[in-house]
Amino acid sequence: MKPIFVISIIVSLIFSLIASSMAFLIIYEEYSHHYTDKRKPFQHAIESAIFTFIVFLILTNLAVWFIMRNRNP
Repeated sequence: MKPIFVISIIVSLIFSLIASSMAFLIIYEEYSHHYTDKRKPFQHAIESAIFTFIVFLILTNLAVWFIMRNRNP
């Protein structure tokens, strides 16, 4: 495995964790105003955080793959 892909995986993990934690905080804060039970907004926020984590992980790695593929040697 090329070192650039190892670095891209590490960077994408860091950015994905930051993005998913921000998504969790935003979704939980907004949904907590609409529900009296605190379990439902927590569940929605966790689902959104997981989805955000996966999307950012995939998009970052795809971007690095496309950049490395189209690079002139």
